[in-house]
Amino acid sequence: MWQGSGKFFIQLASVLLCAFEVAATARRLVVSPTTTFDVRSYGACADGITDNSQAFLGAWNAACSSSGDVMLFIPAGTYFLNPVKFTGPCSNVNTLTFYLKGKLKASTDLRLYDKGDEWIQFGHVKGLTLTGGGKFDGQGSAAWAYNQCPTKKYCHILPVSVKFMSLNDTIVYGIKSVNPKFFHFAVLGCQNFRASKMYMKAPEDSPNTDGIHITRSSGVVIHDSIIKTGDDCVSIGQNTTNVFISEITCGPGHGISIGSLGKYPDEGDVRDILIRDCYMSNTTNGVRIKTWQNSPSSSSVTNITYENIQMSNVGNPIIIDQTYCPDNLCDRDDRKVPSRVSISDVRYKAINGTSASPLAVTLNCSPGIPCQNINLENIQLNYVGGEPSTAFCAFARTRFSGPMLPLPCN
Repeated sequence: MWQGSGKFFIQLASVLLCAFEVAATARRLVVSPTTTFDVRSYGACADGITDNSQAFLGAWNAACSSSGDVMLFIPAGTYFLNPVKFTGPCSNVNTLTFYLKGKLKASTDLRLYDKGDEWIQFGHVKGLTLTGGGKFDGQGSAAWAYNQCPTKKYCHILPVSVKFMSLNDTIVYGIKSVNPKFFHFAVLGCQNFRASKMYMKAPEDSPNTDGIHITRSSGVVIHDSIIKTGDDCVSIGQNTTNVFISEITCGPGHGISIGSLGKYPDEGDVRDILIRDCYMSNTTNGVRIKTWQNSPSSSSVTNITYENIQMSNVGNPIIIDQTYCPDNLCDRDDRKVPSRVSISDVRYKAINGTSASPLAVTLNCSPGIPCQNINLENIQLNYVGGEPSTAFCAFARTRFSGPMLPLPCN
């Protein structure tokens, strides 16, 4: 468990990343697993039209009921796929590699998806590797017009492209995702989940197309990936701990966010998060923590470090927003009650580049539970318009050190 911040926090995260690289390399070097299950042997057809969900399930079930190190192989070609769940526990399998070389194409018929469900799920498996350089195409453009979430606080959620659910010791390497109907990837209830070399793309105006959404998970590493999308490049949700995000190129999109939090009862805390060595370009936000007002229960965000983040024409490069209410979805009573999410021990170090707006730093905390121990060190954010950049602080106990642009606020 990551404790504290500073050098120990960073060193421990580096060790975790190194261990991830070694483990990922070792798994990728397994050229000939004990048993390989080719989806074509189960009737899969790469014509881009035929539904292959039953053929893929047949191959998965055979692999899952096998033993030792096994591989499910999807060769080059385009495979049309209706919603499908690849679930375990695969009790006798040591490692299971889902080797995607081809492209999977989702159905555009929303009647096939259960409410709030996903297109593809990997669930309840230990030792899963998803790799091969292939692509998930969610065909989201046909569904985005039906997304009501930007205008309704409680909305019908469109299908996530790929959901990783209740997995242990998972590696995702070298996978592409384009045009999801909702999130590209959702990581839910996972332990020791590591992803790198990913490429995700959706139009800038595609609603709620978060790159990777992490919730109720621990021990998550997201590394060395390119995300261009219509919402958060990475979002960290409720009850999530021990997350390390590094070398992410983000933009367009909404930046890297913790939250939104405080919308639902009993969400749980977010803590021990390290985000470093990232580049953001033309995003609406940079590094953001966002919580709703009138939270139904208390929770906390603590021990968060942002370090060595480069911004290029970014709106709100540094922002804590505890009055989060997108598209005016809150009623008047909501606005009267402060957020009950406490925020403490947040460190911003070496955040540099250009801001798309004069207001480069916003620390807008809850008047009910002011932010504690917010540290900013060596911040250099120039406004692209040429005027001096500014900072705004409300209900935030802050400490500034080193060169500061904008000038510190009280």
